[in-house]
Amino acid sequence: MSLTLKLAAIYNILWGAWVVIFPDMFWDLVGMERLNQPMVWQGMGMVIGVYGLGYWWASYNPMRHWPIVAVGMLGKIFGPLGFVFNHAQGKVPFEFIYTLITNDFIWWIPFFLILKKVHTDYQWKLN
Repeated sequence: MSLTLKLAAIYNILWGAWVVIFPDMFWDLVGMERLNQPMVWQGMGMVIGVYGLGYWWASYNPMRHWPIVAVGMLGKIFGPLGFVFNHAQGKVPFEFIYTLITNDFIWWIPFFLILKKVHTDYQWKLN
């Protein structure tokens, strides 16, 4: 659990910094039109980077700090749902799914396993 959260932290901090520092690079890499307001994308990068800090701190005691993992898991579920909803309405091109692979999908199983252990061994205690 601790290693998973440390890896998630490093990934999120690096991804967030990349998006903040180079806001157009993702769009160029996947061949999509650049945003006319890159500040919105940079704001997303900042949020993802802050998640990384939370994962790092939670890695020291994942059972105690499970709410951070739970919030992260919710984001990893709702982000792809938002993509599906917006893609179905023609608002987001399919190529945007590339960011979901590394930001969300690869973390579903490890985060689920952490939360399953919290449920089984810790019964969702907050103290």
